[in-house]
Amino acid sequence: MNARNRSLVILVSLTVMAFSAGCGHDAPHGTAGNLEPIAVTTTEVEVVTEARPIEVRGIVQPARQSMISSRAMGPVVALKVQAGDTVAKGQALLEIQPGQSDGQLAQAEGALAQAKAALALAERNYQRFQALHAENAASDLELDMARMQYDQASGAVVQAEGAVRTASTIAEESEVQAPFAARVVSTMVEVGDLAAPGRPLVRIESIGGQQIWLTVRESDIARVVKGDRVSVQIDARPDLGILPGVVEEIVPSADPATHTFAVKVGLGDVRVPSGLSGRAVIRGDRTDRLVVPASAVHQRGGLELVVVCADDGTARTRAVTTGGKLEGGRIEILSGLKNGECVAIDAPGPIADGTPLEVAR
Repeated sequence: MNARNRSLVILVSLTVMAFSAGCGHDAPHGTAGNLEPIAVTTTEVEVVTEARPIEVRGIVQPARQSMISSRAMGPVVALKVQAGDTVAKGQALLEIQPGQSDGQLAQAEGALAQAKAALALAERNYQRFQALHAENAASDLELDMARMQYDQASGAVVQAEGAVRTASTIAEESEVQAPFAARVVSTMVEVGDLAAPGRPLVRIESIGGQQIWLTVRESDIARVVKGDRVSVQIDARPDLGILPGVVEEIVPSADPATHTFAVKVGLGDVRVPSGLSGRAVIRGDRTDRLVVPASAVHQRGGLELVVVCADDGTARTRAVTTGGKLEGGRIEILSGLKNGECVAIDAPGPIADGTPLEVAR
């Protein structure tokens, strides 16, 4: 027996002796001087072959998020939302003074009118040269020059029409609207601030379809497949319990600094603030594990104790080391027990060594 095991045995013995000397409802049943039988139900330590769960961490993210800006330039004259508001698609977020965009639209429309007038003149001139050329009163060069002027005028009209459409859409952006149903995260301007093309004005994020972006090590990424179902827990919302998640996307490239992959897991209709931390469980390698019912393990003084049924029908309190909890109310035993050993599953607590056990049938 090495020093560590001797220390563990001494610690357990001292703990049991302390329980035996104590009083009240926390004292173990049966003492060295009065070994009253204790009725218990027993079971055997089992070996199960299951996939060891691997816990990974992640951050809740919205399915869509956007920094809204406008191509219109001018001072903000109205701010219609604030952080926390819910908006529908197409709902107005703010208004920009339309003076400059309206002026650009008027200039584009004036240029279009000039281009159309020039096209009308070039068309009539081209028709005249066609008639003169048919009577041999105009040369081929003169006819070609008239055709070129007509084509140039036609192109100028098309260009001017495009400028009008562009100016018109910019003018329409004087009222900034939500591109999708969302929640306002923050407003980045105040009334009177100058809005300019490319300047962020409002930050929004989608309401539904949230995801948790998990960070998975490169050695574990092969265990995850798109469409897999995983169990998710949100750290700050234990009231939600275990949430069913579905792997929706696996980013195909690893982060070179951390050697991890981002795995995006959909949370369905669950709505929680983005940025919250959470964790999920993915399947690991299949391995043999010792398990007992969780009710067989007692927590006392920082120790995990199990009542073992000795061959002579008496109790032996033994310290164990446990792993994670499994389905069906079971818990993994890492050390302290062997396969096939008999343990009490409904003992009222640690029992003094040598206490007779009446096993319920």
